Amino acid sequence: MSTVRAGNQAALVVVDVQVSVVAEAWETTRVVNNVARVVERAREQLVPVIWVQHDDKELVRDSPSWQLVPELVPAQGEARIYKHFESSFEETGLEAELARIGATHIVLAGAATNWCIRATAYGALDRGYDLTLVKDAHTTKSVELENGPKIEAPSVVADLNVAMKWISYPGRKNGIATAEEVDFATPGGVR
Repeated sequence: MSTVRAGNQAALVVVDVQVSVVAEAWETTRVVNNVARVVERAREQLVPVIWVQHDDKELVRDSPSWQLVPELVPAQGEARIYKHFESSFEETGLEAELARIGATHIVLAGAATNWCIRATAYGALDRGYDLTLVKDAHTTKSVELENGPKIEAPSVVADLNVAMKWISYPGRKNGIATAEEVDFATPGGVR
């Protein structure tokens, strides 16, 4: 059984908006602009922003393709978390950073929807955090299956948005909101 986090301190967690991760993703420009907008809003409201970056044998740390997209620049003092698995929680310092700032409510944006955003969203809920998925600030690429069918990126994004709106966990609040309507003070809610 997970520990439900008491309180109402939000943190914005921006996952893997890296050059090669979003290079061929669905509506990258729109999504990156929405991520930038929610980052701006978080900073205006003094909500901590945490930046997560993935690396592996294909996405080599410190390479040009590993960098965050140029439109997104962490501010001085904003936490940086580096990961090797899809979930931003697995074998990283994310939980320690969230504990340090007293976060109980994660506002989540980034890429890729079907891998790292999904794993991080469920990881947050499993660990007792409230969650708001920024429904217009995450993206992925379409997936071609081995036997021929293709799962289109808009369907992947819509599927996770529906799941995060309707799934329920005891003692936690979760939901979706656009970059403009996220209410950092209301877990799972909009302003």
